[in-house]
Amino acid sequence: LVKGSNYLETLSQTKYVVFDKTGTMTQGVFEVSGVHHSSMDTEKLLEYAALAECHSSHPISKSLKKAYGKPLDPSRVTDVEEISGNGVTAKVDGVRVAAGNSKLMEKLGVDCMECHSVGTVVHMAVNGKYAGHILISDQIKPHAKEAIAALKKCGVKKTIMLTGDRREAARQVAEELGIDEVHSELLPGDKVAQVEKLLDEKGEKEKLAFVGDGINDAPVLSRADIGIAMGALGSDAAIEAADIVLMDDDPLKISKAIRISRKCLRIVYENIYFAIGVKVVCLILGALGIANMWAAIFADVGVMIIAVLNAIRALNVKKL
Repeated sequence: LVKGSNYLETLSQTKYVVFDKTGTMTQGVFEVSGVHHSSMDTEKLLEYAALAECHSSHPISKSLKKAYGKPLDPSRVTDVEEISGNGVTAKVDGVRVAAGNSKLMEKLGVDCMECHSVGTVVHMAVNGKYAGHILISDQIKPHAKEAIAALKKCGVKKTIMLTGDRREAARQVAEELGIDEVHSELLPGDKVAQVEKLLDEKGEKEKLAFVGDGINDAPVLSRADIGIAMGALGSDAAIEAADIVLMDDDPLKISKAIRISRKCLRIVYENIYFAIGVKVVCLILGALGIANMWAAIFADVGVMIIAVLNAIRALNVKKL
């Protein structure tokens, strides 16, 4: 879904593509794969985590609720505070609980233990003391690697991935997909700053596209030259802020959209040059007394019919 012809023109000049990780290059389907260094019963720690996150619709929150596997009573949870890019703090049955990344633990003055496994880590603090961490794994989308290769084949200079995840997990995904550059452990504001920096570095005629799906991606989607949102699983805010929406969340469609835009622009210029060229020739011939009525009809109606027939070619875009 392209929201305007000007976005199609901008897309045709795209040389840099920046991706969010979760839900964009990965499926956003998280599963708890381990509980490490827990100072209490594993089930109790999962209960605290699920209740603290019970008001959130984030994929990580859903995975914690799924891992706990029992009905949750939101009335047990009070004083919920969601800290953007860090995690959440709340009181569960009067007990102070914090669930989030290492930055949240640092902010709360809690010493946390690093996880050596690859994945998203949710650190837990109960009553101001470290209670262990929960490891959550995500799966790469089936066509993600193919999508990066297709973009490079389309002439994209550089692919970049921005994520709030840990450095190790982000680097592993980037290496597996063949992404040129990766920036990890970013807050939503940091993503905007990184895009601003990339916009300053690129050439004047080169355009930068950002691909995201979450509510936190909305400011970056608005700031990039062209914002592309995932339509199926993407948040309403991201879809509203984006210029182009991929209705089936397939990243392989990004390169197809670029090819469509370039073909459309090429056909537009062909039609403009052809129409002006024929009319100029007919004007010259008419001024010399050579052109007749049939030449004038061809310069008007004939050129219009040929331009329409030429434009129909845009319906057929070759596959890679």
